[in-house]
Amino acid sequence: MKEKKLQNCGKCGLCLNACPVYKILKEEQVSPRAKLHLIKAHDQNTIASSAFLKEIISKCLMCGSCSAVCPSGIDHYSKFMEMRRKMGEAHGEAPAIKSLIYLLAREYRTGFGAGLARTGQKLVPAGLAKKFKLGNIPIKNFPELNPVPFRKAHDEVIFPKGKPAGRVIYFTGCATNYLYEDTGDAVIGILTHMGYEVVIPKTQTCCSIPLLFHGAKDRAMENITANIKALRDIEAEAVLVDCSTCGEALKNEYPRLFEPHDEHLVAAQDIALRVTDIISFINLHFDLLQFDPDITGKIPVTYHAPCHTRNTFSSHLTVEKILQAMPSVDYRQTPDSDQCCGGGGTFFYEYPEVSKKMVDKKIESAKAVEVSHWLTDCPVCRMNLAGNTEKKDGLTVLHPVTLIHAALKQI
Repeated sequence: MKEKKLQNCGKCGLCLNACPVYKILKEEQVSPRAKLHLIKAHDQNTIASSAFLKEIISKCLMCGSCSAVCPSGIDHYSKFMEMRRKMGEAHGEAPAIKSLIYLLAREYRTGFGAGLARTGQKLVPAGLAKKFKLGNIPIKNFPELNPVPFRKAHDEVIFPKGKPAGRVIYFTGCATNYLYEDTGDAVIGILTHMGYEVVIPKTQTCCSIPLLFHGAKDRAMENITANIKALRDIEAEAVLVDCSTCGEALKNEYPRLFEPHDEHLVAAQDIALRVTDIISFINLHFDLLQFDPDITGKIPVTYHAPCHTRNTFSSHLTVEKILQAMPSVDYRQTPDSDQCCGGGGTFFYEYPEVSKKMVDKKIESAKAVEVSHWLTDCPVCRMNLAGNTEKKDGLTVLHPVTLIHAALKQI
């Protein structure tokens, strides 16, 4: 079956225009169709494994844009992840990637690493923080870590305000838990304003998509099964994510990981059916929102659509619809709002020159429409966009829910 699917690639080239990396480098070898045929050749032992082959396969944002436009319905994700696993086993990973995989593979390690990083942010001299970069982002531009992990700071069950409307599960992901508590506070504020009881399972952990993207499936499975156990037995109408990449993992990747006889498959499929992004959920229940009538003036805003928001949930247009409907927002679209920013998990670190070309174009477009707020619903996109802007650019980068929550009437 695997070989047949690879054979289905007709080399039509539709994926070339969809691939952010190809559009920057204009090199056939980094295109999705070339990667598929290199994988096929490697499987047939007509080309040997090499560090160069590993680099070609790794030079990918794992954005899903090629799969979204593929007329043959090829599952590029699975092919690329499996090949990355083989290349990692054969040629190893960079120390930083090894460290990331090690930390994310167990929740206690992730928490310990976040604590060390939080302490480090306080101790690094301002001069060094300005001078040194992680990938293309100066250390000084990285977000401050949450004083307390988000899930630890909140009760497992948060009750609604006003008339009850239902119950939902909130899968916070690592970014909200350790970096962006403002996003989590806004999500809870919006949902309880709507009348929803919010359940935040304490045993949830990293969705493990970074591990899967780097071919570390075996090390990811403990987290994945822990998340399935944490989510499967809670009665709720939806499992909500504020990060569309976490949503991609829960909705699409988890069910693919288990064989038909595996006890976790049915639970993974049930969870996948209930997974939706917070923006789509807000839009579905928009009539439950009460905006503050006393807010005057309009905030000039633009939006960057993350790749997984477009390709997994198709909710980027929904974000724009909500922003246009908000009385306190002056929404101004950029011509490249749906183009990749070059963050791509660890891509900005591994290939900073390519990533920098992508993000600089985005920044110039955002500045051109003269806004004060730049919204995006992916934490890595937020980190990449904010990390590459300066104070003089006048752009505050936030998750859309933060602005929505701020505009609501107090109940």
